[in-house]
Amino acid sequence: MRISARTQYALGAMLALAMADGPVHAEGVAASQEIPRRFCDNILLQLRRAGLVRSRRGPDGGYWLARPPGEIALADVVRVTEGVEQALRPFPKAAEPLAEIWAALRHHEERLLSEITLADVVASAGGTPVPGRATATGRLRG
Repeated sequence: MRISARTQYALGAMLALAMADGPVHAEGVAASQEIPRRFCDNILLQLRRAGLVRSRRGPDGGYWLARPPGEIALADVVRVTEGVEQALRPFPKAAEPLAEIWAALRHHEERLLSEITLADVVASAGGTPVPGRATATGRLRG
């Protein structure tokens, strides 16, 4: 699986918001995650349009998660930034069995990213533990 820089930055931005106590200005997200500011603005806009974050203008404004971190899977963010993966072209002759292998690989990737939430990642980084999520958190550590 190829994860673009945009997706890596988006995941970092979402984690910064998951760890925040309130709204965070875009410049704070950009600085904390070492994201170029204009790129961060575009990513936050994309995440807001997808309904993963909310925002408010002004000195008391900023960005925050639209749902609790335990309800946002890594797959939700990846789908926004990478889009839905298109079907592969058919494999010819001897390589035909690869289609089944690629389909299984995609299925496992999707399942894993759907099981792990932002809260799991925060907890694995030494943040506040999330009750009832020990399995996914344990998977991150081991």
